[in-house]
Amino acid sequence: MIKDKLLYIGVLLPIFIVTLLLHLYKVEPFESFSLLYNDINFELQKKEPSQEIVFVAIDEPSVNEFGRWPFKRDIIAKGIDALVDADVVLMDMIFSETTTENDDSILAESLSGLNSSVCGFFLRDKSTQKITDEELDILGDSSLDMLQSQISELNNPQFISAPFAEINIVSILESCTLSGSFSTLSESDHLFRSYPIAVYFENILYPSLAMQGLRLKFNKDINRVDASHVEINKHLVGLNEKGFIRLNFYNPKLYNIVSFLDITIGKVKPQYFKDKIVILGITEVGAGDVVSTPIGSIPGPLLHYTFISNLLENHLIQEPKHITSFLIVFMVLLPFILVILFKKILHRVVINILVYLLVYAYIRYLFVTEMIYIDLFYPLIALVLSLVSIEAIAFTIQEKSGKFMRGAFSSYLSADLLDKLIQNPDALSLGGESKELSILFSDIRGFTTISESMDPVSLITLLNRYFTPMTNAVLDNGGMLDKYIGDAVMAFFNAPVDIKNHADASCKSALEMIQKLDELNEAFIIENINPIRIGIGINTANVVVGNMGSDTRFNYTVIGDGVNLASRVEGLTKNYGVDILITEFTVSKISSEFIYREIEPVQVKGKDEAVLLYELMQDNDKSREIKRLYDEALRIYKSGDFKEAVVLFTILVKDYDDKPSKYFLPHIQDEQPWGVHKMTTK
Repeated sequence: MIKDKLLYIGVLLPIFIVTLLLHLYKVEPFESFSLLYNDINFELQKKEPSQEIVFVAIDEPSVNEFGRWPFKRDIIAKGIDALVDADVVLMDMIFSETTTENDDSILAESLSGLNSSVCGFFLRDKSTQKITDEELDILGDSSLDMLQSQISELNNPQFISAPFAEINIVSILESCTLSGSFSTLSESDHLFRSYPIAVYFENILYPSLAMQGLRLKFNKDINRVDASHVEINKHLVGLNEKGFIRLNFYNPKLYNIVSFLDITIGKVKPQYFKDKIVILGITEVGAGDVVSTPIGSIPGPLLHYTFISNLLENHLIQEPKHITSFLIVFMVLLPFILVILFKKILHRVVINILVYLLVYAYIRYLFVTEMIYIDLFYPLIALVLSLVSIEAIAFTIQEKSGKFMRGAFSSYLSADLLDKLIQNPDALSLGGESKELSILFSDIRGFTTISESMDPVSLITLLNRYFTPMTNAVLDNGGMLDKYIGDAVMAFFNAPVDIKNHADASCKSALEMIQKLDELNEAFIIENINPIRIGIGINTANVVVGNMGSDTRFNYTVIGDGVNLASRVEGLTKNYGVDILITEFTVSKISSEFIYREIEPVQVKGKDEAVLLYELMQDNDKSREIKRLYDEALRIYKSGDFKEAVVLFTILVKDYDDKPSKYFLPHIQDEQPWGVHKMTTK
């Protein structure tokens, strides 16, 4: 017992270490899966964005009115003039090139007339724009000297940076109250989920566009609280190692969006923007930036909107440390605890799933109510790996306890049945059940002649070589090998293990048996051994299946009329010269993927009702052509046109050596009508 527990611990410890490392180091592709797995948070929460924010969008109606972007700067200035009552205006656009002196001056004057404004710039890895010292000096007025010194002391987080930047021309820079970066980064799966608090350029720390807007809104600066938090106006902002905060997205339909066209024509009055934070940005396709997020594709300016709203409405996401690590430990240990407490694997699996679902529901509830974000993907990995490993070990231990039973019965029971017996030894008691099965019989033709021409050792060797592929064809398709009867094989499908399409499985087995036999015969010919031919009969019926025999010796088998019929059908393959015959009952259960043709109804000995038989054919072009000609010939024969039927059946015999056609030709020539064939022998 102690040895078993040590085995469990020896397996669980690596699982814990590996899962924890995957979580801490964000190893791909697991991190992308984790992000997607937790995105459901935003579908669950129903919070609404702040109405103190307005996004003024240069949208399709605006472009239709004023032409392609970029608009003339006097048009932009006219729109900005409508925002004079706004508390802060954030410009999510860049004017990095001069136009006419007059137009640049008009735009600069409009920006100067605002209460306060933030002009945007973004970082670049490559750039042809040359930034002058004058521009850097003006831009530097927007930096965060105090926060930068606090950051340097703690050396964390590592804010993003780039060697180049694209900024506004001097007249625009001078007209804006502050400048802020609107550079950001997507996650490993290319979705935007986080927002940067600040960025580095030329070793100077600049707040993002939204943070600059909040500095102006509150007339407060940003202060460092600890290694992972900053604070502005008593709002605590949690940061990751790159200086980003996770965004708490809203329903895209709830964002307050106004068309630029509506403010320029006066449809939306300037008073509407009083005391509001306004973001001016572009949404028109081909001009604006569209970003992919957990809530779908949205205009890039809505990232600023989302962060500002999160802060104003106290919707900022909290990410407590170490909770995910604790859950990983718990999920690793849970299967181990349950394997000690519960004996049945079903009970353990159900409890493991229920516990995880309860944790899952509670964590999602915490996000909806408290904005607490806890990663549930890595705990799920930990649970799955631990559960699989623990149950594998438990199974191995159980296998040892069932060693005696396996040794006693493995010689004559299928692997599926043996597993079932080990799990439920009571199934060995006498008795059976009525169940629909597909029963298969196969037999070697002319076996007596073959056996007389070989010595006993060679005959046994031949049979073993024959039975091996035949048996595999049955087992590979989920069948139960009932017994070998001399040179015959008996098998059935849908017991003891249920098979959804058991008739299909039996037909696939039969076709594989013929195919494997052809391959075996090729080897026989090389060895100067006469090829073997077999006949296969299949019937689908309700029969009795179960353990039959005495209290001390019994066999799992089937009995019933359906079994006898399958045996009779196998015998009839010789009459028609075909490899495989199936009954109408099997045909009614199989799918359309098989090729088969009607033979004739047969009344077996001892039965009053006839059974319609079909030949199951290999799936190839030759079979399809034979079936096409044969179906037409049989239709004509049934109609009573014997002369035309003789012609068509003769073609089939001549061109394809078709055995069923050979069978029917004498009957047609004697003008015997198509009908029931009565068997006089078994």
